[in-house]
Amino acid sequence: MDRALFETLLRLGDSTLILSQRLSEWCGHAPALEEDLAITNTALDLLGQARLWLTLAGEVEGAGRDEDALAYLRHAHEFRNVLLVERPNGHYGDTLARQFLFDVWHYFFLQELTRSNEERIAAIAAKSVKEVTYHVRRSSDLVVRLGDGTDVSHNKMQEAIDSAWRHTGELFIDDEIDREMAQRGAGCSLAALQAPWYDHVREVLDEATLVMPSQDDAMHAAHRGGRQGRHTEALSYVLAEMQSLPRAYPGAVW
Repeated sequence: MDRALFETLLRLGDSTLILSQRLSEWCGHAPALEEDLAITNTALDLLGQARLWLTLAGEVEGAGRDEDALAYLRHAHEFRNVLLVERPNGHYGDTLARQFLFDVWHYFFLQELTRSNEERIAAIAAKSVKEVTYHVRRSSDLVVRLGDGTDVSHNKMQEAIDSAWRHTGELFIDDEIDREMAQRGAGCSLAALQAPWYDHVREVLDEATLVMPSQDDAMHAAHRGGRQGRHTEALSYVLAEMQSLPRAYPGAVW
């Protein structure tokens, strides 16, 4: 088995899967009908991307596990999502801050992956980046509207950005798997994504009249490790809900 490729696919699939699950928690509870529809559609986009990544991961592993087995029959320590996406939703500003910071990173990451010499990665990235382009536009617009809105919305968005920010450092730390994939031309350096990400985020936060936290605030060692299987307890609660049905009825089909 190509371990580096398998781990990379899990990282991509798990991050989109867990964020999709988090966003789906807002279904029927968003602050406005338009937002209820928009956030649910974003969740569905991410779920579709997760299916593609995890299906390919199962094929690469060659152990007979399909997308469902990888999603529903693994334990928390086997997941490879970034910590940012498993954070609890909080209020709507917290959800938007998490979404915005992830969307911008996700966009630049997928742009690089469209140039992967691993054709299957490039094809999924090319399809996904079209959806994520909209995700970035939507979350950026909402951050601006709330940041530059009332005093209450401004303060809540500032607090939300400050809180989510400490989990962004992990997005740009390469490990041996990232370096191997980049060297092979199949992946890319995460560190190289930081400058364009930082520029875009700063531009949006400036327009939103929000203060951008320092890069040092994002680099605390306690807020990384998800991509290597070290998670917060929040992931266990997400999985308990997400996996409850297939674990209660193992092997069931519709």
